[in-house]
Amino acid sequence: MNRRQALKTLSANRNALNRFSVKDIYIFGSVARDESSDGSDVDILVEFQADAKIGLFQFARLQRLLSELLECDVDLATRDALHKDLKENILKEAIHAA
Repeated sequence: MNRRQALKTLSANRNALNRFSVKDIYIFGSVARDESSDGSDVDILVEFQADAKIGLFQFARLQRLLSELLECDVDLATRDALHKDLKENILKEAIHAA
C-alpha cells in the first residue's frame, strides 16, 4: 500500500466512515512518508464527531473495516491514545485522508 492508494481508498469510502461518526481521518507512519514496503501496515489517526459514542467494539469494527478497505493490517489510534513522546511527530507527518 502506498500513500496515493491509501488516500484515494479512504476518500472514496467516506460514506462508510460516516457510519462510524468519523469526523476526520489521517494516515501517518511509513505509508504517509511513502516509505512502506510489501506487508507494511497502515497507521491511521481518527477523530470522531464530538457527540459520538464509540466503545471498544465499535472501534474494533472500524479498524476491521479499514483493514478490509485497504487490504492490509491497520493500526488505528485517536489523538488521546498517542504516546506523549511520539504525539508531536505523528501530528506533524499526518496527512488528512477524508
